[in-house]
Amino acid sequence: MSIPQNGPCSAGHLVVRQLERSGVERVYCVPGESYLDVLDGLYDSPIDTVVCRHEGGAGFMAVAEGRLTGRPGVAMVTRGPGAANAAIAVHTAWQDATPLVLFVGLIPAGQRYRESFQEFDPHAWFGSTAKRVLVLDDAASAAEIVAAAMRVAVSGRPGPVVVGLPETTLTEPTDGVTLPPRAPARPEPSVADLEAVAALLHGARSSVVVAGGDGWTEAAARDLAEWAEAAALPVLTDFRAYDALDHDSPCYAGSLGYGRSESAAAVLRDSDLQIWLGCPRGDVPTDSYTLGVEAASVYVGPDPAAHGHYGRLDATVVSTPAAFVAAARTALPRPGADPAPMRAAHQAHRAWSRPAPDGDRGVDLGVAFGMLRRALESDPVVTFGAGNHAIWPQRYLPAHRPGSLLAPRNGAMGFGIPAAIAAGLVQPGRRIVSVAGDGCFMMNGQELVAAVERQLPLLVLIVDNGCYATIRAHQEVHYPGRPSGTALSNPDFAALARAYGAFGATVTDTTEFQVALQKALDTPGPAVLHLLTDPETRGPAA
Repeated sequence: MSIPQNGPCSAGHLVVRQLERSGVERVYCVPGESYLDVLDGLYDSPIDTVVCRHEGGAGFMAVAEGRLTGRPGVAMVTRGPGAANAAIAVHTAWQDATPLVLFVGLIPAGQRYRESFQEFDPHAWFGSTAKRVLVLDDAASAAEIVAAAMRVAVSGRPGPVVVGLPETTLTEPTDGVTLPPRAPARPEPSVADLEAVAALLHGARSSVVVAGGDGWTEAAARDLAEWAEAAALPVLTDFRAYDALDHDSPCYAGSLGYGRSESAAAVLRDSDLQIWLGCPRGDVPTDSYTLGVEAASVYVGPDPAAHGHYGRLDATVVSTPAAFVAAARTALPRPGADPAPMRAAHQAHRAWSRPAPDGDRGVDLGVAFGMLRRALESDPVVTFGAGNHAIWPQRYLPAHRPGSLLAPRNGAMGFGIPAAIAAGLVQPGRRIVSVAGDGCFMMNGQELVAAVERQLPLLVLIVDNGCYATIRAHQEVHYPGRPSGTALSNPDFAALARAYGAFGATVTDTTEFQVALQKALDTPGPAVLHLLTDPETRGPAA
């Protein structure tokens, strides 16, 4: 059943009304003449329009919002070049299974197939990396298409939906009627599902839970911890999903994927039953399908096809992780299980994640992150993109509740700063720490100005080693003595931050870090610390 919302209006205004009715609080955009009527609709809307400097940044902000809220993040960009720039966010949402709706202005429908200015085919461009591509060719269906996009993005395995908005269609009149949003299905495990998992647990010698994906709540994290601790099950987390569980829980055994510990790898390697909770057994957590892939496994998630799950699959439980762990607390108790292996795995992780000196020239990041860890009074949101710089925060900055980590599981650079902006808007007042490499920062660092405009409590650490260090490390292994295409010549990042209106300081030695950090934390609004580090350092000391 539909209800009128302020009477007749244009299709572009109806798009906005339907977003309002769908509960959208923010849209992230780079404006374009192709969707002027939508922008006009936003003028009087309670929806917060967050103006971005690059479409990739706008898309990444929307991905981060989707991950934090479980609802689709919404981005708006223009046709052709704008859509091309935003494609990185669509790929990230697709591989990370995060809900996103990307609205793309299009050329007038009557000008198609003539190689018109900025023309492109949205179905051809996004058909392989979006759950659905919709085009608003009928003004009367504006509310229906927006509602469908919001629904599809969160249904089953979450992901991105792209909506094309032809310029002339947006200005056509409609009846202005919005549609009630549909609640997404929240599947729960059946009795038969739980009995099947219980039988596998009973017959296993060494079981492990791997938690990941989006949609974790504080209640679900508590249920997971209570079940795993009582059942003496070590819990690993998927790559860049380590905030699914409080790291202080005695069942937490570390995170898998790039930068993982040997102790975490050993837990997975030695298991004969793996319960993959909210995430599939893919290439990254299994070291390119070489780690623990022969063990029996259970996939628990909303995707009946267990998309991306590799190797033996003994049971598929179509359920949200939250519903599964709530049921598991009573249905899968494992009485008499020996807690010693679980506790040993947790202690091994604690020892590995304790900051230690790296013995580097310039700023020793092992020491610096120890200082940062002690200085953070509350549980921050930590964001980063892709590169060697990410190894330090994911090892040394613990998480204690869901929504504490924003990082791209598809390895996209330039994610950290836009994600930090979204975190500051979605969780106002909470401290945000964004760690960026010199290469990663330069991809979307201009979005820092949005943090300055809104005075977000953002601390940015820019790790400057003068190169694309991850690629340089590969070159050192495969082409020793022949670095090529990886050197970087960088600006003065502290001066750049000050030019944006943020606090900025350069730190050239570890002895300077503590004072600079305190000044940055005392600054109301964004602060940037430019850390000059040893270009030969590739990661924390073992």
